[in-house]
Amino acid sequence: MLTIKSDLLNRVKEARGKLDQFERGGDEADQTMRLLAEQEMLNLTDRLRSQLLEIESSLGRIESGNFGFCEETEEIIETERLRAIPWTRLSIEGAEIRESLNKRYARS
Repeated sequence: MLTIKSDLLNRVKEARGKLDQFERGGDEADQTMRLLAEQEMLNLTDRLRSQLLEIESSLGRIESGNFGFCEETEEIIETERLRAIPWTRLSIEGAEIRESLNKRYARS
């Protein structure tokens, strides 16, 4: 997980560097293209930061001895799921429960 964290930090730095490279000025089409590219970079940076927060949280759960337990069901998270998404907080069942609850409250 530390390797993934390091990789994500590098990707955030690269995205920030790309944002700084965008030229100001130009005609309307240039400005529109720049704004679209900037928005895309900002979205990428937000996703990477979110993943970093999840990894930090997972590292904390490892230290506290709570890693690998579903926050929803309190059961052990499946090994295959942890291999696929090492920072996950939910088992498949827990994710389905959480999704169902989110849908229910979204309609209210």
